[in-house]
Order: sequence, then C-alpha cells, then structure tokens
Amino acid sequence: MEQPLPTQPTIRPATPEDAAGMARMHVTSWQETYRGVMSDEILDDPQFVSTRERFWRMGLTDERFAQHRIAVAEYDGELIGIAQSASPTDADATWSQQLNVLYVLASAHGTGAGPGLLDAVISQSEAAALWVAHPNPRAQAFYRKHGFVPDGSSQEEYGITEIRMVRRKLAH
Repeated sequence: MEQPLPTQPTIRPATPEDAAGMARMHVTSWQETYRGVMSDEILDDPQFVSTRERFWRMGLTDERFAQHRIAVAEYDGELIGIAQSASPTDADATWSQQLNVLYVLASAHGTGAGPGLLDAVISQSEAAALWVAHPNPRAQAFYRKHGFVPDGSSQEEYGITEIRMVRRKLAH
C-alpha cells in the first residue's frame, strides 16, 4: 500500500485549463477502481481520455452546465482528484444536489482529498444523493462516513450495478 502524501492537497474550483488533466486523472482512477469489474474494452479504449476531455471541457465552458459545481484536488501541481455535482436528475428526487463524480487517485487516498472535494461540491447544509458502484465497498464506506445511506434503489450503468445513497441535511 502506498503511503499518503505528507500534506493536505489544495481543493479549488476547476477551470477550462484543467480539462486535459482532469480527463487523464478520471481515466486513471476508473482503471484503478473498476479493473476486473468493468469491461477492459471500456477501460482501455484508446479514445477514453479524449472523450473524457471533451466531457470536462464542455462541463467547464458550456452555459448549459454553468450551475454545475466542479472542483479539483491537486498536490504539488498535479491533479489527484475531481468532483462534480448538479441539480438532481432522478424523477423521485427529494434532495437539492446530486453528486455525479468524485474520484481520487489511489496514491492520494487518505490525504483528505475526498472529503475536501465532497465539501467543495455539496454543502453539508444540502440534502444530496449519489449513485455508487455496488461492488465498491471502499467508496460506500466513505459515503456512509459522510452521512449517506442506501435508499434501496439500484440501476445498471457500464455493466455495473449501482446503488443510490442519500443524505439529509447535516448540521454543522
């Protein structure tokens, strides 16, 4: 197991200039997290990074996504984590914000990047929800630690079963 970084990472709003680095970090984190769970064809697609870069560039520049909250974690000038939240899209939503993306490189687990990114895109005063891979106990434990609980809903995406976790407003 790799040792955590010696200091806290910097958490900040993402900028369009971050799109390429966010794409590389996003793909690397998927490969670390989902290898053996998700199809290698998806994880090793030569177009995966460029597809993710277009996704992030659009999310950071297109007015349609201006209300999305997008943050990055960096350490020593390198992106080590990404997060994005938006208004909920689930028809039965009773929460105000939905976490769509939160990934931290395995080498940066335990540095505070995850909690920092979560707080950057979803205030603790907001009710929120997210979908998490069912075979990902580390992520589920992280979200439980931050007040999210499974609500019994599930769906399949990219061949992976996901469960929905929700959080009521937390008091400070």
